[in-house]
Amino acid sequence: MEMENVLRPLIVLGGAVVLTLLIGWATDLLLRKADARHSETPLWGLLRRGRIPYQLVLCAALLRGSYDQAELILEHRVAVGRLLTLVLIGSAAWLVVRIAAAIVESSYARYARGHTDAARVRRVRTQVSLIMRVVTAIVGVVAAAAMLLTFPAMRAAGASLLASAGVLGIVAGVAAQSTLSNMFAGLQIAFGDMVRLGDTVVVDGEWGTVEEITLTFLTVRTWDERRITMPVSYFTSKPFENWSRGTPQMTGIVFWHLDHSAPIEPMREKLRDILRECAAWDGRDYSLVVTDATPNTIQVRALMTAKDSDDVWKVRVTVREQMITWLSSEHPYALPRVNTADAVLPPDVIVPAPADGTATRRLHEPPRPGRI
Repeated sequence: MEMENVLRPLIVLGGAVVLTLLIGWATDLLLRKADARHSETPLWGLLRRGRIPYQLVLCAALLRGSYDQAELILEHRVAVGRLLTLVLIGSAAWLVVRIAAAIVESSYARYARGHTDAARVRRVRTQVSLIMRVVTAIVGVVAAAAMLLTFPAMRAAGASLLASAGVLGIVAGVAAQSTLSNMFAGLQIAFGDMVRLGDTVVVDGEWGTVEEITLTFLTVRTWDERRITMPVSYFTSKPFENWSRGTPQMTGIVFWHLDHSAPIEPMREKLRDILRECAAWDGRDYSLVVTDATPNTIQVRALMTAKDSDDVWKVRVTVREQMITWLSSEHPYALPRVNTADAVLPPDVIVPAPADGTATRRLHEPPRPGRI
């Protein structure tokens, strides 16, 4: 009898595990064949990522339905049954998240292949990522609630919890006001097309690329590979620059402060030659004009166009470097300098006699020989 009490649980457990492995292997084989047959969609290959939670669901369901046959002691039977129920709920939630992720990712991949508009693809990718976070959060909350309701004490407290839900909701809303505002701002960003993954933005004077968007925060990767994390409510309450909004084409500006004798027309010709050899210039437009003049220098501005923010940076630094090099070698007089020549004063201006008794002289006259 004691041997039978030991063998029954082992047989039930072993049978459930073997049957789970067989069903899991057969399902995975079918998914591999479907993936090879339908190469136009990654859905079947993505569904294979859920084989582990799928096998957990199978094993927990088989054990939950057959553990009564093991004839365990009553207290063990209740504990094992509750444990299997918890495993079944958790693995089912895990499987639902994996299936939803496979469907959403395959839909996004099909959409990305059929559209060449990079801005629209980034918008859909942002929405897809936030949708998956919402689905994961909802499934997790439902699974946690279902697990808690398996305990008799929690079921008994359910009526009082529902009765006080209004008060608790008000208290939680006041306490989590900032978090809730960020969550609504995240949804507004996702479906309002304000900012998308991969967009080039300028926030608080920092230039970077949007790397991650969640329901509560957003991460910007700067040009020097730093990460700036900020609440998503920032983008709904404060102005910011989005260089990827609309068309990605941009116009770059380069300034020089030069001497008044700078050769403007040769500089225009040199700018044209530099841009023709620069692969980052898109060929749409360029110009070079004098935009300001001071007593010592003039301000020269060059405009050039590029297809996106990365190329406009490359063409700006190329023009700035090569123009300075050309001016230094061909027209060094055009670079700004400090004028140390004697000042030319108006005639007939008399300088007061010095204290040593030397004769006075006019300001425009040089010192007499032998005197300082």
